[in-house]
Amino acid sequence: MKVLVIRFSSIGDIVLTTPVLRGLHQQLGAEVQVLTKEPFLPVLQSNPNVSKVWTIRQSVWECAAALRAEGFDAIVDLHHNMRSFQVRALLPGVRYHAFPKLNLEKWLMVRFKWDWLPRIHIVARYMQAVRALGVKEDGQGLDYFIPPEEEVLLASLAADSTLDVRSKEQLVQGDYVALVVGAAHGTKRIPRIKVEAFCRTSTRPVLLLGGAAERAEGEQVAAAFASRVINTCGQYRLPQSASLVRQSRVVVTSDTGLMHIAAAFQKPIISVWGNTIPEFGMTPYYPIGMQRNTSVEVKGLDCRPCSKIGYKTCPKGHFRCMLELEIPSPDTLLPKNGATKP
Repeated sequence: MKVLVIRFSSIGDIVLTTPVLRGLHQQLGAEVQVLTKEPFLPVLQSNPNVSKVWTIRQSVWECAAALRAEGFDAIVDLHHNMRSFQVRALLPGVRYHAFPKLNLEKWLMVRFKWDWLPRIHIVARYMQAVRALGVKEDGQGLDYFIPPEEEVLLASLAADSTLDVRSKEQLVQGDYVALVVGAAHGTKRIPRIKVEAFCRTSTRPVLLLGGAAERAEGEQVAAAFASRVINTCGQYRLPQSASLVRQSRVVVTSDTGLMHIAAAFQKPIISVWGNTIPEFGMTPYYPIGMQRNTSVEVKGLDCRPCSKIGYKTCPKGHFRCMLELEIPSPDTLLPKNGATKP
């Protein structure tokens, strides 16, 4: 069986498809190919359950002829938008399977705060798309694979830093906090004042993770806490940032792709929720029987959620959903021996 799985974006959403990819390949022995956007190729290119990744820049017509030539037996649409419908039209006669997207329920929650959302994780909804093919949830959680050449050496990172001696020792031992300050939307980003407050009280060194957009702010925070904070924003590719997440003791992150990568590595997570809410079904997803996420949010705001995705800035101008929350110390999750509390 040859299956085309469609998920165009983004990092976290693609990581959340990995139980489906694994199930198709390992349970059915299927040859799994994925169609996504070009920037997200690194998320999938090392996945052993995927034989080929097709990428587009703007239009599915860029690879239309090549897709027709593959002779797919089934399409699994995990994006379910107009672009993926175009793929279905390009491959007439191929069995088509999609997942319930809950656009109406999310719109009602955002627009009127009417909570008709089913309490079901998006991974479970993704799995509904392959149920008819005979694939079952295996309970193993998410996958993320880092090429060996992309692993970051903590000893080198520590040696080049301004950390004090104790913090360098902790970093090399992996006893540090990965604090994700980057996000695709401004209303998902943890504000600088909250980042600084966390760094001020942290008993472990803190590595700031983000993109080029967060680099300047990250440098300012690192300069203020030079003995305990390293800014990596904009300095590493995605697999390298994933390596820093994998080697950390605990991850503090908003609703981002690195949050789901952290869950794939089964890390303890403090997830910080701003304009989005856990009820959308996008919380960190662990193997069955494991729960290492602590969600932090400001409840009771009549403007929240303001979007199912996010905005550049707070539509109300006050950003209370982030500015009023308190990020707990990882010490409440990690006893002295480093084990995670149940």
